[in-house]
Amino acid sequence: MKDADQGDAGELIGEGLRIGIVQARFNADLTDKLAQACLAELDRLDVEDSDIKHVVVPGALEIPVALKAMAESGEYDALVALGCIIRGETYHFELVANESGAGVARVSLDTGVPVANAILTVEDEAQAWARAEDKGREAARVAVEMANLLEDLS
Repeated sequence: MKDADQGDAGELIGEGLRIGIVQARFNADLTDKLAQACLAELDRLDVEDSDIKHVVVPGALEIPVALKAMAESGEYDALVALGCIIRGETYHFELVANESGAGVARVSLDTGVPVANAILTVEDEAQAWARAEDKGREAARVAVEMANLLEDLS
């Protein structure tokens, strides 16, 4: 076993893992890009299509509810949250960003199922497009790494 202080990446072997993905429909072009990148990376990490459940909810505030239902089902080794919140002219941005982020974290802490949070919170659409592909791939890697880590710790 390698020491954590060596800086090595965790185990990125997806074979046999069951992954749930919750994607917000709001800003669909961007969240579709996140999902495409996430699914492609899961495939690259050998997660079988049949071991992936991908659901779509209206927006970022609904993501934690679906994540909680998936986590409590006991059917998933890890979950992924995909969404995009773009700052507007009102306080609504802060509300949605803060509450969705807190909800995602609470699901993971309350259930013990790791959740990779790839809900983008950006100033404008250009920032979202610049980050979508990388964040989608990163979410897949985080989900696989954390599922493997928790299996090793149990």
